[in-house]
Amino acid sequence: MGKLLYFFILLPLSWLPFSALYTLSYLLYFCLFYVFRYRKEIVFQNISKSFPEMDTNSHLQIAKDYYRHFADVIVEGIKNLNISEKSLKKRYRVINPEIANNFFEKNKSIILCAGHINNWEWWITHQNKALEHQAIGIGMPLTQKSLGAKINERRERMGMIVTDSLQYKAAIKTLEDRVFALLILGDQSPGSVKKSYWTTFLHQETAFTFGTEMIANTYNLPVIYYSVRKVKRGFYELELKILTEEPLSLPYGKLTEKYVSALEHDIINQPSQWIWSHKRWKKEVPNDLNSIKNEHQKHFNTRFRSN
Repeated sequence: MGKLLYFFILLPLSWLPFSALYTLSYLLYFCLFYVFRYRKEIVFQNISKSFPEMDTNSHLQIAKDYYRHFADVIVEGIKNLNISEKSLKKRYRVINPEIANNFFEKNKSIILCAGHINNWEWWITHQNKALEHQAIGIGMPLTQKSLGAKINERRERMGMIVTDSLQYKAAIKTLEDRVFALLILGDQSPGSVKKSYWTTFLHQETAFTFGTEMIANTYNLPVIYYSVRKVKRGFYELELKILTEEPLSLPYGKLTEKYVSALEHDIINQPSQWIWSHKRWKKEVPNDLNSIKNEHQKHFNTRFRSN
């Protein structure tokens, strides 16, 4: 089923010009918002809890703007299957690549982290050409494995290595002495509440994956956050910001708090650009949260700060 969807629908659509795809986006927005009401309850609940100081009309406006943006992200994701390197360079500009490339010149690998704000698919494909480091991306496999495999093939066509949380160590090992930039989008709901880092995010107690902080400490890698701003439809600017050059010098949780703060700042500044239809707060806050936090910190300190 996945291959049929890819070859007979997604791939043919990816050859359409942007003008046609954005016309399709208008239709998609209308269907998602007005006809199918795609996850509208989740979207409105997430927005209202994240911006309790706003009134209902403001929540509604963010939701409508989000569905328009989400429709664009879908058609741009389809276009990603065939978009050229030249077009990506024009449409997805890194305004300060020297932040990352300076580490490359020092023969130092890095971690790049961000959230699902604006168009993340184009960056996955473009990263290996935009920066000097060999690009590696840690992703979550799609439920439809055959479709996921074809999409990853297209993501990798410009040199990106796509892996997952179970295989990234093997991917790093194959690079031998080559320096890399490991891409992590860490804003999705984590798998285990006990292995997560809990903090306040958008006025809510929230569990975050702890992978970035663990990997940074395991390999002693600098961590760079990147913000993506939509300049206009189909055009984006990416700005890099160093969160830490020395993760081993930071106390438990500090790096993750820096990431959460940067992500929250981006969402507040561009409220319609985040992925509100994701069930971000599906994990209930456990009754023994303080105990979980203490155990999580103890495990981290035993592994990385015992000396």
